[in-house]
Amino acid sequence: MKEAGRVARFSGALFLAATLVACAGPGRTSRAPVEERNVGGRAAVPLPGAAASEPAEAVKPLPGAENAGKPGYFTVRPGDTLIRVGLETGQNWKDLVKWNSLENPNILEVGQVLRVVPPGADPGALTTRPVTAAKVESRPLDAPKPASAPASTPPPTAAPAPVAPPPVAAPTGDDNVNWLWPANGTVLARFDEVRSKGLAIAGKAGDPVLAAADGRVVYAGSGLRGYGNLVILKHNNTYLTAYAHNQALLVKEEQNVKRGQKIAEMGATDADRVKLHFEIRKQGKPVDPERLLPAR
Repeated sequence: MKEAGRVARFSGALFLAATLVACAGPGRTSRAPVEERNVGGRAAVPLPGAAASEPAEAVKPLPGAENAGKPGYFTVRPGDTLIRVGLETGQNWKDLVKWNSLENPNILEVGQVLRVVPPGADPGALTTRPVTAAKVESRPLDAPKPASAPASTPPPTAAPAPVAPPPVAAPTGDDNVNWLWPANGTVLARFDEVRSKGLAIAGKAGDPVLAAADGRVVYAGSGLRGYGNLVILKHNNTYLTAYAHNQALLVKEEQNVKRGQKIAEMGATDADRVKLHFEIRKQGKPVDPERLLPAR
């Protein structure tokens, strides 16, 4: 019996030893994490099976970024749409699509730079053209005209010969636009470079909105926030007009219209009351419509 016990204890010891050897052998799959270090200035050697670090992906430049700040180009700001860019640069949004080869006109990236003049055109000539219309006197409308200075008695000798005044040049080219008031209501709010980019004209829902001059419809829709149902007309290479807050639009894009033609019905879309918001833009910049419209 004693001999049988010694044999059993010896067999158990052999089994335990074999188990320990198997656990410490090369067949073990798990491995303690290894931290690679560059010790003593020597380059660290990648361990077998360690994932190689991938280089950081280069930042892709935005379309047209090389033209940022150049004349004839526009850098997209937060909230800009192609309709707004066209309004602020005096261009048809469809032309902007073509000039910039845009695949989706509904997607613009902040910082993207768009061409806003036709290819081959001189950007300086388009943005710095002088105003040839007659100069408007800046004194208040109800202020009395200054009294003429009394004529001094000429000396008895060497009376100067009368000099004819230079003729007043009539407006020519793109400034020669025959403007018309787009609605008959009273003016609720006048042009202000800071707070109002045009005129607010009162009226009743359904009142006619008229084209202020001959032109072509470059936009008719509600895609510009703050304007409601909007019509934009392009009259020439210099002037655009905008008609906002309508309850109904009666024209389509690319349609030619005549001065005085009914293009919409007055409404209150995106507005606090029924009114027409009317803008005249010269090369994209808002100007005071009352300086161009006929007196009434």
